Amino acid sequence: MKSVLHPWQMLLFILAGLINQHQQNTIEYLIAKNRILREKIGRKRILLTNDQRRRLAIKGKVLGRKVLAEICSIVTPETILRWHRMLIADKWDYSKYRKKFGRPRIDKEIVELLVQIAKENPSWGYNRIQGALANLGYKISDTAIGNILREHGIEPAPERKGQTTWKTFLQAHWDVMASIDFTTIKVWTKSGLRTFYLLFVMEIATRRIYFAGCTINPDEDWMLQVGRNLTDSEEGFLRNKRYLLMDRDKKYDEMFRSILAGSGVNPVRLPRKSPNLNAHIERYMHSLKEECLERLILFEKYQSC
Repeated sequence: MKSVLHPWQMLLFILAGLINQHQQNTIEYLIAKNRILREKIGRKRILLTNDQRRRLAIKGKVLGRKVLAEICSIVTPETILRWHRMLIADKWDYSKYRKKFGRPRIDKEIVELLVQIAKENPSWGYNRIQGALANLGYKISDTAIGNILREHGIEPAPERKGQTTWKTFLQAHWDVMASIDFTTIKVWTKSGLRTFYLLFVMEIATRRIYFAGCTINPDEDWMLQVGRNLTDSEEGFLRNKRYLLMDRDKKYDEMFRSILAGSGVNPVRLPRKSPNLNAHIERYMHSLKEECLERLILFEKYQSC
């Protein structure tokens, strides 16, 4: 016996076919558009956020592997399914809620302060550093202090004592140290453009500058007079100083250094090509030239000053 379809059933079949055809056309259009976008991007990897991956994984699981293979153009079906498995595993992962055992980590601020104290005080042992931190309100064991210092490559106090850096040396002698250096300036004279030598001395602790003099010929006699002026017992700029940093310029000859040593000022000659060891006056010379001398055109009035 043949079944007869009612008119309304025929209408439903026609509508279902139209809707299915419309959805298929939409899917084909989206697939074509995605392929064109992929061609524009080239082989560059598309980086997705965690939220975008979650949305694709949820919707992709419903479609299944076969349908994903036909319509997925951004990533492979295996990738989407793998994301879905990761979402499920993360949902049942309770490790992040478990109570963590063991001692809490020491704050980064305390670690940085501890390392700074150890570097600035090479003779301090673990117990003394522990006491200094306790005075600041930080309670930490001497064992933890030792572990932190070893992690930062800092040896125990008996070994640190013999490893004095230039920074530590300078800080320990700020008040009795000075530095000296030459700079030059071109001056227009009656005989043409000539080079004048300017000599400056700096007090390291205060950065106070003393202009020792200028000349076109810094010979031995001129340098000896400068040395006597600097070491004068009443008005000399280097009185009460014990060290004078200088480079290996030949103008600081043996006679000039002997005048300094005779007045109790020890001339410290720095290694060659090491301006960082006399950085304070080197920086002043840079500022002097950049902000003053290079902005002026000087003319001679006297032969020397």
